[in-house]
Amino acid sequence: MRQSTNYIVLLLLWLNVTFAHSLTVNSGYGGFPAPTSETFKDSLDWADYYFNIHRFEEAVPLYKKNLDATNKEDKIHILKKLALSKAALNEPEASIDYIYDYFHIDFQPTFLLHEDFDGIRQNEEFSKLSGTVLPKINAWSIFYFFVSLIGFYVTFMLIINKKIDKQARNLIATFVFIHSLFILNICINQTNYVFEFPHTYLMSTWSSFLYGPLLYLYFKRVSKSSDLNKTDLWHLLPTVILTIYLIFTVYGFSGTEKINQMLQRLEEGLNPGDSTKLLLVVAFKSLSLAVYALFVHLILGKNKSELSKKTRTWQKNIYLIHVSYVVVYLIYGVYIVTGNNSGILYHAPIVLLSTMVLYVGYAANVQPDVFSGRYAYTNPLFPKYVKSGLTDSLSQELKQQLSDLFHNEKLYRKSDINLDMVAEKLDTTRHNASQLINEHFNMSFREFVNSHRIQEAKELLAQENELNIIDVAYEVGYNNKVSFNKAFKKDTHLTPSEYLNALKQG
Repeated sequence: MRQSTNYIVLLLLWLNVTFAHSLTVNSGYGGFPAPTSETFKDSLDWADYYFNIHRFEEAVPLYKKNLDATNKEDKIHILKKLALSKAALNEPEASIDYIYDYFHIDFQPTFLLHEDFDGIRQNEEFSKLSGTVLPKINAWSIFYFFVSLIGFYVTFMLIINKKIDKQARNLIATFVFIHSLFILNICINQTNYVFEFPHTYLMSTWSSFLYGPLLYLYFKRVSKSSDLNKTDLWHLLPTVILTIYLIFTVYGFSGTEKINQMLQRLEEGLNPGDSTKLLLVVAFKSLSLAVYALFVHLILGKNKSELSKKTRTWQKNIYLIHVSYVVVYLIYGVYIVTGNNSGILYHAPIVLLSTMVLYVGYAANVQPDVFSGRYAYTNPLFPKYVKSGLTDSLSQELKQQLSDLFHNEKLYRKSDINLDMVAEKLDTTRHNASQLINEHFNMSFREFVNSHRIQEAKELLAQENELNIIDVAYEVGYNNKVSFNKAFKKDTHLTPSEYLNALKQG
């Protein structure tokens, strides 16, 4: 009986071993199916099998043997597995190399979020790669995004504002547009969305040599008495040459080709969002900005007498912001050439560009008359003011200020009052002050002053006081009795004495 029991136990043990062997052969290790006996030992199936059971040392050689696969899907699969295997073996440099090889074929940056990269995630190169290609949002990018939107809005408002000289508004609108486009380009680069939308790569570089010429041509237009002509188009030649070059080296490429250009720069330790000819672009742009800043300075030194104080102040501020940008851009150029794409030195010139956009936007909404300089829109009711620069909103604002000057401050009491004095008080031009009085009060400046003087004189004569007629004349601003009598009679058809007697009899 004992002997038969032993036979039964041995039989059960044999069956158990046989069953376990069958599971191993048919199901693999840890639940992963093993390749069949017919499969070649260096096949991709065996490589995947070793990868799945975490035998990476054996998987890597098999993957390398299959790396020359003609099938694109298989090659992508192999490169991803090699990158993950090398990360698991704590070989970050090799893993990153395979990641780049994979990205050049199929750019899917979310692959970097795979949990198997956790072991090398703190590696400096891996961290740089992840921080450069994975989308991210920060405070700077949000600020730049909204400034660019404001800039595009300002561009639109300037273009449709028919009350600004046509050439002037087109030039300043284009000037604001290229600023806004550059700021948006920086925003896209900062958030790494340039990889998500590769056709935004260098989307503002074509205008690198356009900042100076546009500002110069704008100031030339608003400061001189002639229209821009065909010879002024020569200032745009560098921009045309650069644009043609970019069409053949960047803009004409597919999205994949642009991504590969950026990845190549990143592999070389450079900022992927910059041009491959960055040093040349920065050098020539700096030269262009400096030369045209000098041209603008020479223009600002002329024809100031025909501009209002407000317009001169606006032009001066625009010029100072531009010059500040020129100076800081030189530092910016050196900084980005060294591969830096963060920090205050990187953001300083972009902040100045943002300041320019916001300042022009402020002027466009508050004092659009400053854009035309000596030019303005045609007023069909008052043709002689065809170059005045007054908009409807500004005209109403100045009318209120003029009323305050005469009713509250009683400016007409000054015996030496003249149109220039009033224009200075209103912070506008002599021409605009004259138009203001003509349009709103339908009288000349002298008639406007006399009407206020005579009105107060009648009020003083009606009061019971010791003032005689000559005292009243001096009080309201006349410096002699003859002028007072003449103006008083023209207004009331009575002399001051006759008016005073009429009051006493009444």
